[in-house]
Amino acid sequence: MLDLSRLRVLVAVSREGSITAAAEALHYAQPSISHQLAKLEAEVGVPLLQRMGRGIRLTDAGRLLVQRAEAILAQVESVHAEMEELAGLRTGRARLAAFPSALATLVPRVAAHVAARHPAVELALIEAEPPEALSALRNNEVDVALVFEHGEPPQADRRDTTMTPLLDEPLYMVTPPDGSWDDPASQLSTYAGARWIAGCQRCREHLVAACDQAGFAPHIEFETDDYVAVQALVAAGLGVSLLPGLTLVASRNPGVRLDRIAGLRRQVVAAVYGRPPASQPAQMLLDALRATVVEPEWPY
Repeated sequence: MLDLSRLRVLVAVSREGSITAAAEALHYAQPSISHQLAKLEAEVGVPLLQRMGRGIRLTDAGRLLVQRAEAILAQVESVHAEMEELAGLRTGRARLAAFPSALATLVPRVAAHVAARHPAVELALIEAEPPEALSALRNNEVDVALVFEHGEPPQADRRDTTMTPLLDEPLYMVTPPDGSWDDPASQLSTYAGARWIAGCQRCREHLVAACDQAGFAPHIEFETDDYVAVQALVAAGLGVSLLPGLTLVASRNPGVRLDRIAGLRRQVVAAVYGRPPASQPAQMLLDALRATVVEPEWPY
């Protein structure tokens, strides 16, 4: 009989692209991942991976087993959720992961909504950027992951998840107000010669892609995930940055200038593992998000 934990390891290796990345995603030691894969190959009796230099590639048998394993694991998780709900083990607990600016702006209203309508429910909040939040969702560490997307989400994000759009955020150029930019504009190309301050990995990737479309490569001088620090660095004249609306609703530094960039937005999305119907805790959180997430008064 196939071991479910080893199937999870194989799926993680396929999803993450390497044994090292799978170990990080599952919070396992790398030798443990290799050992589990070797045991799985012994169980099925055929090679599942091909070593290619420092990388690996799934064999035909490995790809087939990953496809079957994803369906099996989704069914197992669904059954576990249903049994736990029937046993009353999870009806008093709901777990939500959210990125920092959503945690500071959207989530407090969600928490208040849950507390008012479900006073017996314990709400656990976890701060996590989208990749970590989605990993926690797939590892059954949270019931809902509140994430953001720039345009089409990566295929890895869509895998095994149902995503509900909640809000569109505008994106702003954040510049010093000291005349460094005599004619601030709503086009990225205006800032081609600037020093840039970049944020989290996804924001940085989007910044590079957007600047590339505008015809230049940004010179990134500083990197920080802290949107308060980003604004402080800009206010000190050390560069410019591109920030989404929720970060500025959460904390606005009066020492910076804001200019909305035409055509650039990001979407806030609630992700749930598997296909509908959602588990009871996840559905409760989705209902709370739909009831409380409204478009804020964006800065100008």
